[in-house]
Formats: sequence, C-alpha cells, structure tokens
Amino acid sequence: MYTSHSKTRQQRIIVIIIAVAIIAGLGGFAGGRWWMMNRYPMLQEPAFDNLDRSYKEVLSDYLSGADPDELIHGAAQGLVSSLKDPYSVYYTKEQGADYLQRYEDHFVGIGVELRVENGEFVISSAIKGAPAEQAGFQPDDVIAAVDGKSLKGKTLPDLIKLTRGKEGTEVTLTIVRAGLPEPFDITLKRASVPVTTVSSELLEGGIGTIQISRFAESTAEEFNRAADALLKQGMKGLVLDLRMNPGGLLSPAIDIASRLVPNNKVIVQVVYKDDKREITHRSKQKEPWEIPVVVLINESSASSAEVLASALKYSAGAEVVGVKSFGKGIVQTFQQFRDQSVLKLTEAQWRTPDGGWIQNEGIEPTIEVEMPEYAFLPALPLETELAIGEFGQEVKTAQQMLAALGFYAGEAKGIYDEATAAAVERFQREEKLQINGMLSGRTSYRLTQRLREKIVQEDPQKWRAITLLKDDME
Repeated sequence: MYTSHSKTRQQRIIVIIIAVAIIAGLGGFAGGRWWMMNRYPMLQEPAFDNLDRSYKEVLSDYLSGADPDELIHGAAQGLVSSLKDPYSVYYTKEQGADYLQRYEDHFVGIGVELRVENGEFVISSAIKGAPAEQAGFQPDDVIAAVDGKSLKGKTLPDLIKLTRGKEGTEVTLTIVRAGLPEPFDITLKRASVPVTTVSSELLEGGIGTIQISRFAESTAEEFNRAADALLKQGMKGLVLDLRMNPGGLLSPAIDIASRLVPNNKVIVQVVYKDDKREITHRSKQKEPWEIPVVVLINESSASSAEVLASALKYSAGAEVVGVKSFGKGIVQTFQQFRDQSVLKLTEAQWRTPDGGWIQNEGIEPTIEVEMPEYAFLPALPLETELAIGEFGQEVKTAQQMLAALGFYAGEAKGIYDEATAAAVERFQREEKLQINGMLSGRTSYRLTQRLREKIVQEDPQKWRAITLLKDDME
C-alpha cells in the first residue's frame, strides 16, 4: 500500500514519463520528417502534392486501369524530358538494356550492319562469322519482314529489337534481293556476335588507314591491335578516319589519344556544373608515336570523335582534313538502377586542349575538303520501276547518279525522258544487264553500287590525307 505522499510522487513520475514519451515521439516524428525531406527532396516541392494526388487518382479511378510501375516510369521520363535536352533520357528496363548494349563488346542477334534508305532496312554487310554471314546474307539485301510481320512503319530500333533475343532462339527474316523475282525467307539462330568498331588497311607506300565507327568498351583495345599490326607490316603514316563517327564512351577516346599524343599533353578538359569541378585529362603515353597522323572528320563526327580529333589537332600537331564536325561538346553520364532502368544525364561540358568550347560549333579542319554532291545521294529503291513518263525525286536521283558515272549529260530535272532511258540503256549494256531502258531491281541495285564504288575510289578527303602523308614521309 502506498502512502498519500508516495502516490503523489508516483503520479508525478508517470506524468514526466508521458511527457518525455510525447517529446520523444514529436522529436522522432520531426527527425523522421527531416530525414525524409533530405532523403527525398521532391517532398519539399509544393508541386509534389499534385504529383502524389494525380498518381492516387489515376491508380484508383482511371477507367482502363493503370500499372503502378508504368506510372512511375512515365513520371521519371516526363521529369527528364522537361529538361528539353535531347541527350538526357530516362530509359525503362528494356530500353536501358538496349542502350547499354551499344557499348558492350558483344550482343546476341544475327550480326548485320544496317542502314535505312527510303524507309527500307538495307543490309550494309554481314559480320564475319555471325549467323547472317553463315546464312548467305548479301550487301544491299532488304529485310522486309521478321517472323512474318511486315516492317512497314517500323523504325530501326524496332527492327533491332525484333532480331535480338536469347542465344539459340530462331528468327525468320523475309529478304528482298535485287535480281530475284520474289522475296524469300531465311531462318537462323541467334548467337553471340562480337562488336567490332575498328577496321584497318595498309595501302601502297606504307600508308595505314584505321577507321573508328564509334567508341565502345573494346574500341581502344581494337585500335591498339590494328595499329600494332599495321606497324609490323611497315606502316609509315596513318590516316585516322573519324568520319560518320557519332561518338560513344569518352574513356576509349582518351586511351587512344594517349597512344598518339605526346606524354603529359592535354587531351581534354571536362568542366562540371557551375564550374565547381574541372578534370583535365592528359596523355599517359608510354612509348613515343613516331609516324605522322592525318585525321579525317566530317559533319557527322561528334562527341568522343571530336575529343580525339581535337587532341590530335592541338596537342599532337596533326593535320585534320574534311569539313567542320558536328559540335557536341557536352558529356553525359549514365546510372543503372536496381530494376535495370537507366538515367542518362548531361552533367558536364568539355574544352579542347587550347581551351575552346565546341558545343554547336564543331572542330574546324586544318585543311577543308568537301565531298562531291553525288556522295550524298540516297540509294534507289529496288521495288520501284522507273520508265519514260515517270517524274519526281527518285528520277532526279537516278539522273544525278548516271551523270556522276558519265552516262547522262542532260540536266537532272526529275523527268524520265528518252535521254534518260538512253542513258540507262548504255549503263545496262556496260553492266551486261537486260537492256530495256528502265530502272528497277538489278539495274537500280547496280547503279547504286557503281556510285558507291566511285565514292570509295575517288574519296577526295582520303586522297588529300594520303597526299599529305606522302609529302611528310619524303
């Protein structure tokens, strides 16, 4: 039994305990709220309430129902797209996997290089040893359907997604080939295909050429193998072809520059938001590069290709031949989340070794050489028949091709007249094709091919680079 005094004391203790508990609870709530606000700063934004309420409303009341994951991914995509930066993108799981695969040293698929011409998916080449090569795919074959589904209205990413998949699974492609009356199907098994981003060749006189199509994980290693092989074959000068190279990963470009640029010379300066951080990448050359280099660039050389070109121009004194490059002087980083989705975000910009910004400006060549107009003509469609009386852009393109090859002397007006038909007949006769004066199928294919062969053989940018090297080597 408690006395009156002890009861009062006990009551006071209980009150104190309750007060402490309340204060602790309030403190815990405040602390928890502080932690939440710092952990999720979005909660502090007044507009977050709109997002939260919209999410709940859509989830509970939208007529057709909604998937929570899709809503959240959609919100993330909207958040990034609001930046109005074409280079900053939020990719969902599947999109993220496709994006990251661009930079890996292999992929699972059929192994073809593709291009889009007149809305058709045209095979440029089959990768050596890949399923497509083993199945007999030929350059300029047109892929018309995949697994019986037409590709009309589809994009190149759509086609890539259809042809890739798990290793060992089958895919059937419908092929249109010039000279054959009907499309035909080829079924092949998907396999692991190595990604090659570097090609090389030793020309007469000890001139080596290395072309880099883009910068992926394996590009620096590929470049070193190609350079070493050419040096063993007696290379005395190098043409480094970065034309049509859209860029890619930055680190391989820096590694390649370190092979060619004298040690400790600046390769690139990367500057982050508000100039709070700047990283200067310098060459870590192990052995001096002792032969001259000429770089080729064009309006499609971008990003990492421009980093390498500018490093060679400003820090190695290399001649740069071609036309002004694209002008992408910003840097994106990417972060892959636990669910495999990916955030690609512009976080920095870069300066050339001389301190210049190239965003929207590009790299100026030291020697400007333009390609002829016919180098930019599109391929002729294989399924379209052009004859006397036809008119339009396709006819004009054909006339320009025939003129470039010396078969047509008239003005390219886009009207298929008797002079055009006569020019086509002369071309067909020389190519030993059926002579009918009409453009379709095999004739259109060979006309496009002949023009491409001419571009490769007469490439004025490449020949100027070769001439410079020969003069330097004398």
